[in-house]
Amino acid sequence: MGRGTWSRIVPDGLWEIAKPLIPPSKVRPQGDGTQDTPDETLFAAIIHVLVSGCAWRALPPCCGISKSTAHRRFLIWSRPGVWGRLREAVPRRLDDADLIEVIRVVLDTAHVRAKK
Repeated sequence: MGRGTWSRIVPDGLWEIAKPLIPPSKVRPQGDGTQDTPDETLFAAIIHVLVSGCAWRALPPCCGISKSTAHRRFLIWSRPGVWGRLREAVPRRLDDADLIEVIRVVLDTAHVRAKK
C-alpha cells in the first residue's frame, strides 16, 4: 500500500498491522451490486480523515471513494474495536522489533468541545 497516492498517509508497516484486524466484508443479501472498494483504500481514506482532522465531507476526490462509504466503513470497523486493537498493536509491534521501549511511550491528546 505504501506506493502511490497513500504512501505519505499510510506506510506499508501500518497497513500490514491493520490488515488482520479488519473484519471481512459481509456478502450483500441482494446479490451482486457494485464491487466493494478495497479495504486498503478505505483504510487510507479513514486514516487521512483521522490524521488531518478534516470533516468526512472534505474527503478529497483523489481518494476515489465517497465520504458516505468511508464514514460507513469507519463505523462498521469501529463496532468490533478495530481502532482500539490497532492502537494496542502498533506499540507492541515496535517494542517487539526493539524500536521503542513501551514503558516510555506517552500519548498526548487534547479534547475541545466543538460548538455548533
